[in-house]
Order: sequence, then C-alpha cells, then structure tokens
Amino acid sequence: MQVPIEEVVVKRRIRSDLGNLDALMASLRTHGQLSPILITRDSQLVAGHRRLESARRLGWLTINAVVLERADAVDRLEIEIEENVQRKQLTAEELAEALARLERLKNPGWLRRLWRWLVALVRRWLGTA
Repeated sequence: MQVPIEEVVVKRRIRSDLGNLDALMASLRTHGQLSPILITRDSQLVAGHRRLESARRLGWLTINAVVLERADAVDRLEIEIEENVQRKQLTAEELAEALARLERLKNPGWLRRLWRWLVALVRRWLGTA
C-alpha cells in the first residue's frame, strides 16, 4: 500500500549511519521502489530507513509499505536486525558475469542483430508481428 512519507515515524534505529544514498536514489529514480518499507499499524518504521530517506530526498510524497500486524517492541527489533543481517552481496565473479550479460543484451553482436531482423521480417510476412 502507498503511505504518505510525512506520516512515517522514525524512532531509534540500529543503523545510525545511513551512508551515501546517491546510488540508492539513482536506483529509485531509474527503477522505482523495488522493495517496500515495513511499518507498524501506527506508521512506525520497522525496516527500510535508507529507502525512506532516499525517497524523501527525491521529493516523493508517498512510498510503498507493508504494514506488520505483529508489532511489539521485540518483533520490531528482531525484524530490523534480520533485514540488515540477512544480506549477501554478490561476489566479484557474480557481479562481473551479470554485468557481462547485461552488456550482451544491450549491445548484441552483429549475428544476433541479423537473426532478430530476420525473425521480425518473417513475422511481418506471416502477419504475426
């Protein structure tokens, strides 16, 4: 659900340093919000402080959020810890392979471009385009 950013209450957080938000802001600008923030029924932030602050800095008025039904202090802290601990960065090899695949998709070789052109031509002739 979309919630007004100004209504999200940020209380004491585990992460005191949000770090540089430029890359996250660029991602939000380019791809939109990929993961919702988590809030309680009374709009207290549980997880997603960097996303929330990035959206705020971009001038967004609303943000996609999931409202947690169970929201006592223990649950909120456990979820905040879990979200920040259970991450695994891509290895250098995984990132290199992903970037190489992206480059091939964005800039296919001449043979792949020729194949796509031929497929499109045949589809036009058959009226399936």
